[in-house]
This record gives sequence, C-alpha cells and structure tokens, in this order.
Amino acid sequence: MTSGSKNDFYSLAWRWHFYAGLFVAPFMILLTLTGIIYLFKPQLDPLLNSQLEVVQSAATRVSIDTLRMNVQQRYPQGAISQYISPLADDRSAQFMVSWEGRDHTVFVDPYRGDVLGEQDAKLNLQAIARALHGELMVGTVGDRLIELAAGWGIVLVVSGLYLWWPRSPKLAGAFWPRWRIHGRPLWRDLHGVAGFWSALALLFLLISGMTWTGFWGKQYADLWNRFPAAMWNAVPKSDQQAGSLNHSHHQTVPWAMENTPMPVSGGAHSDHAGMGSMSSMPAAPLIGLQQVVEIAEARKVEPGYSITVPTTADGVFTISVFADDPRRDATLHIDQYTGKVLADVRWQDYSPVAKATELGVMLHEGRFLGLINQLIVLLACLLVLLLSVSGLVMWWKRKPVGRLGVPPLRHELPRWKTAVAIMSAIGLIFPLVGLSMIMLWALDRLVLIRWPLAQRILS
Repeated sequence: MTSGSKNDFYSLAWRWHFYAGLFVAPFMILLTLTGIIYLFKPQLDPLLNSQLEVVQSAATRVSIDTLRMNVQQRYPQGAISQYISPLADDRSAQFMVSWEGRDHTVFVDPYRGDVLGEQDAKLNLQAIARALHGELMVGTVGDRLIELAAGWGIVLVVSGLYLWWPRSPKLAGAFWPRWRIHGRPLWRDLHGVAGFWSALALLFLLISGMTWTGFWGKQYADLWNRFPAAMWNAVPKSDQQAGSLNHSHHQTVPWAMENTPMPVSGGAHSDHAGMGSMSSMPAAPLIGLQQVVEIAEARKVEPGYSITVPTTADGVFTISVFADDPRRDATLHIDQYTGKVLADVRWQDYSPVAKATELGVMLHEGRFLGLINQLIVLLACLLVLLLSVSGLVMWWKRKPVGRLGVPPLRHELPRWKTAVAIMSAIGLIFPLVGLSMIMLWALDRLVLIRWPLAQRILS
C-alpha cells in the first residue's frame, strides 16, 4: 500500500472502531459487572444467604421423599418442579417450587428435614445478574442485542489491535502507560495498553459467550453439536428438547445436551421405539424421588445435580449436573413409572466441538480451575472495564460541544484486501453482525456524507 492508502485505511479503521466502541462500551460495562457477580457465585451465595444455604452436617440424612413432603406441607398450593442436591456436606438441599405465578427456591436442611426458607428464583442477586448478562431481562430482544454487542466486540478488538500497533520502536505507551503525561494522552495510553493485554482474553470471552446466544448459538449448536442417532433409537422421543429445561436465570442441562430430544415415559410400553406421546397412563405406579436419587448416586453423578420432575403423564425424571469440570457432566432421563434409565449421556459421548465448547464455557465462568480461574477472569474483566471507561473518556474529551465527534473519513477508499477479508469473514461467521455492518456502511456512506446537517452533528 502507498502511504496515502495507509492513512486512508487508518482513518477508516478508526471510524469503524469508534462506531463499534460507542455501541459496545455500555454493554461491556454491564457484562463485566454482572459477570463478576456470577463469577464469584460460589463465595457470594453462602456469604449472603448463610441462613438458607449453610447447615450443620450430621451422621444421617432424611430421605428425599420426606424432604419433599415437608416442602409440600409448608407450601400446599405450590407445585414442585425440581430438586437440587447439596453441593457439599454443609450445604442445604433445594426445591424449585411454583406458586402464585412465581418460581421460588425453597431451602431444606437435609439432615433434619427443616424448611429453612425460600427465595424468589428470579429476583435474587445471582438470578438478576445472570438474566442481565444473557438477555438484559427483556427476553429475545435482549438476547439479540447481547449477540450484536459480542459480535461488534470482536470487530472492536480487531480494529483496536490495528490502531494500537506500534509505529515506533518505543515500548512505553504501547505495553505500559506513560504515567508522567496527563489528560487525554494518558487516557489514550491506558486504553491502548488495556486493549493489548486484554485482547486475547476478551476474544475468548466474547466467542465462548456467543455459543449461548439464541440466534448464532442455536445455529452453531445445530451445525456442530450432534450425537449418533442410535443413542436415541431404543427409546420413544417427544418433540421437546432438553434445552427447554434451561432458563435465563437458571441452568439445568449442559450446552451439549440442549438440542437433544427428551424421551417419554411409557411404563411397560417404554421398550417400543419411536412411540409418541402416551394417550393414557400405564398402570405401573410412579417411582419416588428417593429412588431417582439412588439411581444418581449408584451411577456416581457429581454432587450438586438436579432432578427435574415430570409434569405430564409421559414426562420423565431428568437428572443433570452442569459440573465445574465438564468431564464430570451427566444427563440421565428416567422413566417415571418403572425407574428405567432411558438415556445416560456423559462427557465421552460429546463430540469434539461439544467438548471444546463445554470447556470454554467453564473457563468463561471461572469454574474449571477453581480460584485461579476466577482470578484470571476477574483480571480480564477489570481490564475490559478500564478499556470501556477509558474509551468513553477519550471520546468525551475529544468530541466537539454539541456534536458526536465521529473520526473524519477520507474520500478515497482504501484498498487493503486483508482488512476487507477480515471484516467480511466476521460478517459471514456472525450474520447479525454482518447485516448490521451493511446497514451501518449504507448509513455512513450513502446517507450521512450527503446530508450537511448530519455531517455537522456527527463531526
């Protein structure tokens, strides 16, 4: 490229970095703050809810059926949908109970059977942080906005690295801030240094987080997350998928299981493959929740597993654990009449892509390597916060009064094939981002440059 075309591309990269940053920065601040809250869930929950979550261990435990009966007696109008086993010997058991149109988590002492109290399943610190982090607490629209922000975050990182790339042999200002300078130059150093040191971590967090989004994440799962059909041939299947057990405020089954079919219970008839929904209930009696717990323990399912109870005549009990170490993930579907294990899916059954995704999610949430993982992700989050805040401060200090302060664009279009290829690849891999790129390009090139009033506002 000639010097002129390099300057042209720099101005274009700066302009697109500006657009991306202005859109992404508020989302990054929200995502990092809510992410930090959820990151330290293992420490915050017993600290903030000690009366509900922490119990004194004893030699024997009360049967799960007794615990369930105690909960039902305490909340006679409630419908129990799920049991969550204690994470450790000094932790309470939990039941998910619905009444008066709300979902509640009920905490029970597993050794004495006492109901310790309840908590709104959606209106608590962790649930709110998780819902904001995933969909801004506004459902599908919020999910799409988060996906757009994550995709544009990738554009932000790529363009930012180009803008950061040192044009001189001096290391100060590129790899560490020049603390003796002041004002906007210092903020620029802080922004560039934080961007460089957080770039790989931010890319990892953005891409691993995208696998949970409702649009791109679903397409990604449909394309890469597949199990051999033979795994489901021996049992009748419903039209429902396991992902229906997951909610924005609570995770039940692992990502790898979300697009797998739910089997149906059929009692004596459950051996017949390909059977649809049962028209009538078999004569076999319902098995107790205690029997399902014994199945989980016999099959060595990790503590902290959940048991989702059937709500229809052909529903199944689902035992699932979303383990800190995904190699200990487990999802089992149990016939509610016979106790037969209809499906038992573990780590070894996952495809290579599913294994990589599950590992990425656990690293993303800071759960795989314990406290070390938490501290690494916390450092990345703090750098991203600094990156976002410093970018907004730089913009505010640079922009003219009453104007947006968009970086000027040269009239000559740069011819940098690598840059075009990178942006095109991002747009193709993330379709929502690609569509928004086209819309922004059209707005920027075909409208704003032709409207003098718009130019005056933006410049």
